[in-house]
Amino acid sequence: MGYDNLLIVLAIAAGVPLLLATVPRLPLPGAVLEILAGIILGPAVLHVVEADTAVDMLSVIGLGFLLFLAGLEIDIQQLRGPRARLIGTGLLASAALAAAVGWLMHIAGLVENPLLVGTALMATSLGLLVPILKDSGAIDRLVGQLTIGGASAGEVAAVVLLSLLFSERSSGAGSKILLLLALAGISVLIVAASVRIGRWAWLTSALSRLADTSAQIRIRLAMLLVVGLSAMALHLGFEAILGAFVAGAVLRLVDPHAERSHPRFHMKLAGLGYGFLVPVFFVTSGIQFNLGALFEDAGTILRVPMFLAALLLVRGLPALLYRAAGLSWPDVAAGALLQATSLPVIVAAVTIGLKLDAIRPENASALVAAGLLSVVIFPLIALPLLHRSRQQVAGPGGIRDCKTNGSGPQSVVAISDGMS
Repeated sequence: MGYDNLLIVLAIAAGVPLLLATVPRLPLPGAVLEILAGIILGPAVLHVVEADTAVDMLSVIGLGFLLFLAGLEIDIQQLRGPRARLIGTGLLASAALAAAVGWLMHIAGLVENPLLVGTALMATSLGLLVPILKDSGAIDRLVGQLTIGGASAGEVAAVVLLSLLFSERSSGAGSKILLLLALAGISVLIVAASVRIGRWAWLTSALSRLADTSAQIRIRLAMLLVVGLSAMALHLGFEAILGAFVAGAVLRLVDPHAERSHPRFHMKLAGLGYGFLVPVFFVTSGIQFNLGALFEDAGTILRVPMFLAALLLVRGLPALLYRAAGLSWPDVAAGALLQATSLPVIVAAVTIGLKLDAIRPENASALVAAGLLSVVIFPLIALPLLHRSRQQVAGPGGIRDCKTNGSGPQSVVAISDGMS
């Protein structure tokens, strides 16, 4: 069909934001509508479009770029300091709960690979949380910073485990750990070398001069980093998405103040990703969604609320630890719901699991459906809770609480909303 399928996919990607702008009260993130449109127009329902070679290739690149943008959101400041122990304890609790839930489902005969399901349940849609917290005025409050820190830790852990345990280029566990350490070492060297080179006055001048010309040098260097680390991850026996994710984190470390010193850079990256590549991934995920397997029997449909409850248990329950930091119960509940919001890593895990025959199509469909519901339902419940807690802490003048870590206020920089 030539470019016909890609044309339809891009038409869906362009139409979804326009629909959301036309119907602003429609309580659905853009990613959900893109997947639903792919399901309806794909082979599962109308069969208007299918994932041919061109669409599939761009979808793979879109997944990598989505993980790159997620890595770019990782604020290392959130993963160290006084709250690091609290976030780390929450992550360990999530890992324990994920392992327990996975094995219980496996023993009950509900899932094939408990590790895959447990890994998928550990992630949080960081790209969705940041704009939600920013728009609600909670991003600079303690609840926002703890939630983002916990989500960052969960996202990192899920991507690493997914690549470590479920790569098509499998090897021994010991070798994998050594290779993972090698990838981490290479990343540290890149950060150190980049910081050192960045002090060269002539290079700084050249970057500034070429950044907004047709050279677009910062974008070119960012793409070199993404592809380079993705290729390195593949050569070391991991999935390319791990390299892409690490590339985002490395870029954030190398250029932590980019949004203040050269804000157009992140806007361009977001435009390339969320304006083109990432929507192709979500629409293609809908096209490839096995709707028939989901409705094949009642048992499969019942797995959807089961997986949704598992997400809330694995990612939401550890948020109770945030009560020790002084959060109110509405904030704790909101943080739990937002941390249980997950979709991109679930889709990635399901995609890899299907390739490795580690998950049945019906369970894959049910898990993705649960992810879709989580990004619709949980934020809708969490937002009123955040609003209520903000009103409770506001003084007579309407000043909201400001989180400090003992050395003054600390802010979190948010990137563009990639999920709506």
